[in-house]
Amino acid sequence: MRIVDLGVILLYLAGITWFGARFRKSQTTLKDYFLGGRSAPWWAIGFSIVSAETSILTVISTPGMTLMKNGNFGFLQLVFGYLLARILISTLFLPAYFKGELFTAYELMTRRFGPRIRKLTAGLFLVLRALAEGVRVWAMSTVISIVLGTGEELSIILIVCLTLFYTFEGGMTAVIWTDVIQMFLYVAGAILSLFVILGQIPGGWTHVVELGQQYNKFQVFDFRFGMERWFFETPFTFWAGFIGGCFLTTASHGTEQLMVQRLLSAKSEGEARKALYSSWVVILFQFTLFLLIGVCLFAYHGAPVVTLAKEADRMYPEFVWNHLPYGIAGLIIAAILAAAMSNLSAALNSLASTTVMDFWKPMSRVARPDSEYLRLARYVTLGWGVALFGVALLARGWGSVLQAGLSIASILYGSLLGVFLLGLLTKRTGEIAAMTGMTVGLVLMLYIKFGTSIAWTWYVLIGTTVTFTTAYLLSFAIQENPNANASR
Repeated sequence: MRIVDLGVILLYLAGITWFGARFRKSQTTLKDYFLGGRSAPWWAIGFSIVSAETSILTVISTPGMTLMKNGNFGFLQLVFGYLLARILISTLFLPAYFKGELFTAYELMTRRFGPRIRKLTAGLFLVLRALAEGVRVWAMSTVISIVLGTGEELSIILIVCLTLFYTFEGGMTAVIWTDVIQMFLYVAGAILSLFVILGQIPGGWTHVVELGQQYNKFQVFDFRFGMERWFFETPFTFWAGFIGGCFLTTASHGTEQLMVQRLLSAKSEGEARKALYSSWVVILFQFTLFLLIGVCLFAYHGAPVVTLAKEADRMYPEFVWNHLPYGIAGLIIAAILAAAMSNLSAALNSLASTTVMDFWKPMSRVARPDSEYLRLARYVTLGWGVALFGVALLARGWGSVLQAGLSIASILYGSLLGVFLLGLLTKRTGEIAAMTGMTVGLVLMLYIKFGTSIAWTWYVLIGTTVTFTTAYLLSFAIQENPNANASR
């Protein structure tokens, strides 16, 4: 009967690939390929933001947070910080992005500082997204190893190739609309699995609530300044969560091409703002849903003591595959893979857009038609697919996939957010000061990551503060003309 489940998974993979590839005919210019022709409605962009923000890391790791012995709903403190971040992005970043026609976030750096810092910020994004997306690609092996028992690498190659195919063919339009379908699929799969789990727990929801209260699973807010551990070593207090979530999302949605590209795909600044705010409502629902699934699994297994993050990451997909009815199990596993594919397709398109628009095209000394750059963009997409698979093989020993992905991003986000805030909030800071500030911030964050026990939720705040302060103070010592830099 496992053939039924495998058939459902294969049918989904074939169907979503066919659907995405259908958009090739509409991809005739770089604007079509990288921005979807700016024709997608705001609600579709909002769902696409959710898909990119969620990923397979959320689907398999978030239930594990409440499965752990001392786990609870504390992760939601970050999500409330996400809302404040969206207000900041809407106020500071969107007006700047919708002045003129931008393809990438880093073109804004050329306007304000100059071409060198554009390449530095774009290059930092390429490193960031390649590392973080490599973790997400490897996270697929957790699911695939449960389904097949072996052969994870070959199966990942298959899924990466299918995702590459429709991204290669359909560009950003395919990314947005496959994101919409895949988001509904994995949310529906999670809701279905929640009811199935509840049906298999003696006592049902009443028992889940009793056990959850007994083990303090439903606690959301933790206002302590540190009890057993130093204040900055605890990742999920209210202060670390809310402030860290705000800075993390301001950096990811305001400076990283993966998210900014979706906002730039909106028809107008107002449409982008609607997509941004509506996505938060869905994100809050999603994280609550997956944390609740973890509490139900905690009750189903009789309050197990899970101490290793890797064990917790496996428990939700293992339950789905081993305990749900045939056919339904395949559908939900397909939904989990849908989350992986939606994020991978978005990453491939954003990596390609940054490579072509921020590096290749500015270095071209001869004017070339859009058709030539469009062909180049497709081949660059293929190249990044191969690169991400290589990074995924290196990510096998990096611990919990969710925290590994977030901590990698948080190391680099501080420098990006710091320099973007310099560009938006100051006028005196020049290109040399800004680049020096970025370098100092990045070096400090590497030390904090590998030389201290400070929690990853503080990384972006620290990196942003150091980058901004260093560059601004240097601007008093280094005499630069910001307008001259930007005109080069």
